[in-house]
Amino acid sequence: MKRRTLAIAAVTAVTLALAAPPASATTTARPATAAPAVAALAAPDVQVSNVQAHLAQFQSIATSNGGNRRAGSAGYTASVAYVKSKLQAAGYTVTEQTCTSCTYQGNNVIAEWPQGPTTDVVMFGAHLDGVSAGPAINDNGSGSSVLLENALVLAQQNPTMTKRVRFAWWNGEEQGLQGSKFYVNSLSATQKGYIKGYYNFDMVSSTNGGYFINRLTSTTAAPLKAYWDSLGLSPEENVEGQGRSDDYSFQQAGIPTSGYAMGASARKTSAQASKWGGTANSAYDPCYHSSCDTSNNVNATGLNRNADGVAYAIWALAVGGGTPTNDFSVAVSPTAGGVVRGGSTTATVSTATTSGSAQTVALSASGAPSGVTVSFSPSSVTSGGSATMTVSASSSASLGSFTLTVTGTGSATRTASYTVTVTGTGSCTGGQVVGNGGFESGATVWTATSGVITNSSSQPARTGSYKAWLNGNGSTSTDTLSQSVTVPAGCSSYALAFYLHIDTTERTTTVAYDKLVVQIGSTTLATYSNLNKATGYTLRSFDVGAYAGQTVTLKFTGTEDASLQTSFVIDDVTLQAS
Repeated sequence: MKRRTLAIAAVTAVTLALAAPPASATTTARPATAAPAVAALAAPDVQVSNVQAHLAQFQSIATSNGGNRRAGSAGYTASVAYVKSKLQAAGYTVTEQTCTSCTYQGNNVIAEWPQGPTTDVVMFGAHLDGVSAGPAINDNGSGSSVLLENALVLAQQNPTMTKRVRFAWWNGEEQGLQGSKFYVNSLSATQKGYIKGYYNFDMVSSTNGGYFINRLTSTTAAPLKAYWDSLGLSPEENVEGQGRSDDYSFQQAGIPTSGYAMGASARKTSAQASKWGGTANSAYDPCYHSSCDTSNNVNATGLNRNADGVAYAIWALAVGGGTPTNDFSVAVSPTAGGVVRGGSTTATVSTATTSGSAQTVALSASGAPSGVTVSFSPSSVTSGGSATMTVSASSSASLGSFTLTVTGTGSATRTASYTVTVTGTGSCTGGQVVGNGGFESGATVWTATSGVITNSSSQPARTGSYKAWLNGNGSTSTDTLSQSVTVPAGCSSYALAFYLHIDTTERTTTVAYDKLVVQIGSTTLATYSNLNKATGYTLRSFDVGAYAGQTVTLKFTGTEDASLQTSFVIDDVTLQAS
């Protein structure tokens, strides 16, 4: 959740039918005064352990990518890839929408369950980005994980749908709700009219949290409130969160909104502590926007109640009765593997009957590069069975990493992804392949803007006397630094590393005015900015095994706006293959 508070506009209510919450999800007895809900097809119990597994993945992604999942970072890109792969494998229609107006350009993930009328949509969203201070597990890995597991449960259950369900994971929320604003602004008036309600989930596992609902007394909020009322929680209005999360973008467009939250930096009152437990006069989330917002910063009970409440709302709003159609799922294990030219590797393709009766599923694969073939034994299975997938590479197969789409075709089409990395034959030559990585030989090997490779004492080198100093002019400028590198084939490890010092006179803590883009071949590895300023040098490292056996260009591009300097100082660049 972002810090800045915005004004709230009135929204239009939408009439919603309520379904009874599942008894298995009730952890507190229903109070005698609770209003009875209208009976309907019972919602499933969403397993909190599965939600926690997604949180563990987001923690791992942050740990592997500089400790955060901030928009525009490698951690955010990896988070998008994780969510998208899970949704595609479950059968969702998934779109990545690039937010071109975001401070940190990145993608919204929009996933639609392909059943129900397209003109009658209920939408559930959470922001996927975090702040740079830490892994952003409660804010907002929690909301992102709750929605992801609910999406997977909906696909697995495959009920008859009375409305279309759309899920969204937003870029750039922490910079001012930018991703959701971009999405809403991209819709026509007709498309906005199709969305009958938008539900937002931001910080739903706060360790000292409360139970808050956006626009608590609105008709839109009714299913969310009905579920928490059934647990005796007596939820309150989300006063702290008004205008501070992505529901505001929809509300401003006249779309009815609501959502769950458990609180950020505001303090729990004595009355709330008496009602919900926890510590009075302490923040709902003591780790809000801090480095301690890790997988240890999770209220499992609150996470479970939020996850089940979302399922209850989905079933109440969009699920009808009747017998589900025959359907199945497809999964690949492991999800990635390597193969040398002239060799092969195998993986297991598993299927399961997710609704209705078992059926025959034909297996195929697409996306293989030149010289790579994929076969299945057997080529078709009865759902619930498995097959061996063999990926073979010829002596001239294309080198690099490639994503294969494994498809099962029956009464429906279901897919899963597998990443194969093709390397050359022979032993790994290994070693360090970047020339003059410490810049002590001046501009030798490197191609650079004049003056970039320097021994100026104004910005000291990390080691020796020379380094590469991009920008730092305090005026509009672009500096580049590059060299061609040949990445050997046949190695098991390819580590690109460099030390980066960022010094700036920019005073903002939210806007990236000056940027450094790091690329290898056609891949952007990372983007840094004045927001990443730090004393001393910081080690940055990346796995570039996708370029094994190729000659590619390693490039650094620094851009600076018209005022207030930012210096990007690079030293000790290596690409170690082993």
